[in-house]
Amino acid sequence: MIKKKQITYVDLFAGCGGLSLGLHNAGWKGLFAIEKSEDAFKTLKHNLILKKKHFDWPNWLEMKNHDINQVLDEHSINLSALEGKIDLVAGGSPCQGFSMAGRRVENDSRNSLVKSYIKFIKLVKPKVIFFENVKGFTQGFKNNNKKGQAYSEYVLKELKGLNYTVEGKLIDFSEYGIPQKRTRFILVGISNEYIKKNPTLSKETFFEKIKENKHQFLVNKGLEMNPTLEDAISDLLQSNGTTEAETPRFKAGVYGDICSKYQKYQRKYLKQNSLVDSHRFANHTEQIRNRFKIALEEKLSSAEYREKFKLKKSSTKILDASKPTPTITTLPDDYIHYCEPRIMTVREYARIQSFPDSYHFKGKYTTGGDRRTKEVPRYSQIGNAIPPLFGEQAGIIIKQILSNGREPRI
Repeated sequence: MIKKKQITYVDLFAGCGGLSLGLHNAGWKGLFAIEKSEDAFKTLKHNLILKKKHFDWPNWLEMKNHDINQVLDEHSINLSALEGKIDLVAGGSPCQGFSMAGRRVENDSRNSLVKSYIKFIKLVKPKVIFFENVKGFTQGFKNNNKKGQAYSEYVLKELKGLNYTVEGKLIDFSEYGIPQKRTRFILVGISNEYIKKNPTLSKETFFEKIKENKHQFLVNKGLEMNPTLEDAISDLLQSNGTTEAETPRFKAGVYGDICSKYQKYQRKYLKQNSLVDSHRFANHTEQIRNRFKIALEEKLSSAEYREKFKLKKSSTKILDASKPTPTITTLPDDYIHYCEPRIMTVREYARIQSFPDSYHFKGKYTTGGDRRTKEVPRYSQIGNAIPPLFGEQAGIIIKQILSNGREPRI
């Protein structure tokens, strides 16, 4: 099942495959991915299983979406058999209950999946752990005006108890070539047993090495250090023209000229005359479109826009072409395009998250009401993802740590 000399990993809470795509590009081989959402898994399967043949999927696990607790309950023997054979367990538990952009609900049932993550690590015992979550993961919930223990502290403690050397830090992805101010908690751990057997492991920490490597990495890719929103999406304007979308009664966008190194990189693997995947424009009402036009013409700030139109929604942001975007959420209505009276498309979301245009998204575009707790449409898939461009950088550094150097530190 696992070929010799392949550097292997398992992706937990894999979503639509942002981290797996990054690890693929860094030379890793996936064994399998666990993702509960059928929608998100369809996207991962289309791109990384059917198109790229990236995973050596085991016979004992059906190739479909899975709940991690079901996998733990039904396949604990198979997971235990992987002990010592997996180089990396990557991914992080769902972030919605911790997110500062949401309501931060301590008793959100998804928060308990952190314990499922720990249980998985205990069974598989990978050489290295890469864990990602939102900034709010590092902040304790308040109870009776007292702040409790942050989940990040709990995870660090549990992993140390499982005999790992671990460190966690906050990283802003905009410092790594991604056109978005997106700060995330990153934790990296190395098995102490592996350290004992490999005293020549890299001396530098993961966080030192990825910071030192980012400039050369981006140069090698033909990318710039600090791309702006305009750098990311100015070739996707509605004014370029439109065509019929894949869904009835909607229009889709077409490509304009490449205007930046970032756009050239994202369109690198497209066939000539390719259509733009998932570039469907919203059907705004005339009232909404006029409101957006006024906001852009009068150059209103986000606060001025909300005040002028007496809007209760406090999260609406008018985007700035000359800067990275703020952290994009799963709600496209939170953002107004920087020069056109509309919200952004799924493909523009994907560009901001560094998904290449050759990566196609599956499932509904949006959802609402009670369905939001069950469905993960395209906007949500992208908003929840780890940017592949950062995942690739992380994958390169973890490979370096495992393959050379002297005494390890995390």
